Amino acid sequence: MKSSSDINASDILGDPAYQAISYGGYRQTTRDIQPTMEELKDDMKLLAAMDVKLLRTYNVSLAQASNLLQAIRELKEADPEFEMYVMLGAWINCENAFSDKTPNHDKEDEAANTAEIARAVELTNEYADIVKIIAVGNEAMVKWAASYYVQPGVILKWVNHLQELKQNGELPADLWITSSDNFASWGGGGEEYHVEDLTALIKAVDFLSVHTYPMHDSHYNADFWGVLESEADLDKAGQIEAVMDRSLQYAQNQYQRVVDYMKAQGVDKPVHIGETGWASFSGGHYGNDGSKACDEYKEGLFYQKMRDWTNESNISCFYFEAFDEPWKGGDSPGDSEKHFGLFTVDGQAKYAIWDLVDARTFDGLSRDGQPITKSLDGDEKKVFDLSQIPETKSELILTNF
Repeated sequence: MKSSSDINASDILGDPAYQAISYGGYRQTTRDIQPTMEELKDDMKLLAAMDVKLLRTYNVSLAQASNLLQAIRELKEADPEFEMYVMLGAWINCENAFSDKTPNHDKEDEAANTAEIARAVELTNEYADIVKIIAVGNEAMVKWAASYYVQPGVILKWVNHLQELKQNGELPADLWITSSDNFASWGGGGEEYHVEDLTALIKAVDFLSVHTYPMHDSHYNADFWGVLESEADLDKAGQIEAVMDRSLQYAQNQYQRVVDYMKAQGVDKPVHIGETGWASFSGGHYGNDGSKACDEYKEGLFYQKMRDWTNESNISCFYFEAFDEPWKGGDSPGDSEKHFGLFTVDGQAKYAIWDLVDARTFDGLSRDGQPITKSLDGDEKKVFDLSQIPETKSELILTNF
């Protein structure tokens, strides 16, 4: 068996033995309160019990990233068999991002981005046995990220910088560099994304990290969503299953569009899923007064379908996300962004992973002192009853995904 120092991204990515997940450990309604080392260790033990061995983080300016790496190191020192690796995210902003000024998408926030990249380099070198990938930016090129997106040339600049550091021996030679972005930004969307700098970026990264979110498009682009008239005679479970099968096909189509665009640029390299997920609740667009997408039953179906497909296809899937994070989505408790976790904040396992509770996977483990129990009192009928059937569609042309 290789030591963690010898294992690299090419060994991990695409191997179903190294399940991947997106991680944030924030328990409160603000990120000003950072998770403690013990809280981080609790989470790592739970994820390791699920065979998760690869985490994705999002920025290095807050203490969580460095504390997480230290927590993993201490767990490894206490147990040499403990194994966990990280795709370390470096956040990238445009000029005037998240401010009272108009965002300038043609310029970057050079001071903040330079500091973020420098810190990512520092942490990677300090924890080279744990950090195997650096991701430059999170949805930093997609144009609906109106508060902060940059042009592909900015991401290209920083990817090239990190690749040069590798060549010069200032970063591990086997470290992989990517950017994690929406499928459209990787060429799977409209022609506005098909620019020379994107082609150069595709050639510069070691792999493409692609996001796909059918749940969001159940509202914004609902061509695939809804029960077909030909399915009207199916029972409730059959109708929901059919809709969720199309949700999987929708994600697969977006993934394939990126692969096709990449190959059209004369490039053939790995493409993995940097994010996909399904919220268990929404008081807004995706809830019972909207597309009727969000509930624990549909979340569970999507999770299993995505894991089955990506495992069988040797695609790493950084499923979004491990735990609910109350700071996300503003002040509304019903905002779907707060409900993407496989676990609730207080450590209840949602329906998607009830089978692991039944298998006693989490015996002896806890989150913040609370043992891991099933959500909704473990009542499967309640889970199913809370799931609503989406509206009926009169026709649907699958090839138009």
